[in-house]
Amino acid sequence: MKLGEPSLDQLRIFLAVAEEGSFGAAARKMGRAVSAVSYGVAQMEAQLGVTLFEREGSRRPVLTDDGKALLPEAMAVTDGVDTLLAKSRSLHAGLESEVSLVVDVMLPGEVTAGVLREFRKMYPNVALRLQVEALGAVEACLIGGGADLAIGGPLMADSAELERQAVGAVELVPVAAPDHPLARAGIKPGQSRKHLQLVLSDRSPLSEGREFSVLSPQNWRLADLGAKHALLKEGIGWGNMPRHMVRGDLEEGRLCLLDLPEKPGANYTLSALWRRDARPGPATSWLIDAIRDRLAACEGVEPSVTARP
Repeated sequence: MKLGEPSLDQLRIFLAVAEEGSFGAAARKMGRAVSAVSYGVAQMEAQLGVTLFEREGSRRPVLTDDGKALLPEAMAVTDGVDTLLAKSRSLHAGLESEVSLVVDVMLPGEVTAGVLREFRKMYPNVALRLQVEALGAVEACLIGGGADLAIGGPLMADSAELERQAVGAVELVPVAAPDHPLARAGIKPGQSRKHLQLVLSDRSPLSEGREFSVLSPQNWRLADLGAKHALLKEGIGWGNMPRHMVRGDLEEGRLCLLDLPEKPGANYTLSALWRRDARPGPATSWLIDAIRDRLAACEGVEPSVTARP
């Protein structure tokens, strides 16, 4: 049997159906008619002489053994083409005329400000647009085309559309006002669940169902980290905050670290993310390196101001 050569479009259709789990969902993702997606899969099956999906007895197409075997090869081909296209665009474009950057609200402001100040010196002719978002809204902005580069946190989902590179971490610490009931020594396990917890919420649905150190069923969801900070200082609830943001409050006694048995504080890892079909140009690559270097320079021993006796 003489085999044909499936087109790149057919490979992308095959991968979309496998990833989305249905012809309809794949059609919506690709902006195609369902009939066009079904035809593309059928043509690829005819070219290769295999059945890629079981369609009988199931409302959703299920990969056959042949389909599973060919899936990584199809991904490798499309990945190679995406890389080729991205490099070609870079060759044609040279230095970016504009860079759109979206950063997680947890990124220290002094890091962002310092990097952007140096960016203007290094690339005075490259326009830069900056957005600050929280949690999944960072990724949503990047995937939706509103940004070229994102600096996002650990709740960002692993997406086949994105590449990522670790750039550092921010320490989160549980804090409350000094007169809060949890600001005493000897807090027993479970007591944190009895008090209102202030939680940073997501403006997008991408991190829906994923929680970061949420212990109390009594919680207020806030989309603004500054508002959360203000409420904590007023003694309204307890919550995790970036240590760099509350450093002055801890030193001057407006807030104190909570010594909770659950140890809800953690390192909030940050990564640089970009779309796979749009590899970073020189200015964007400089931003990634500069943010990583400044985050590393910010690391150090912080003052310990713990719960009061």
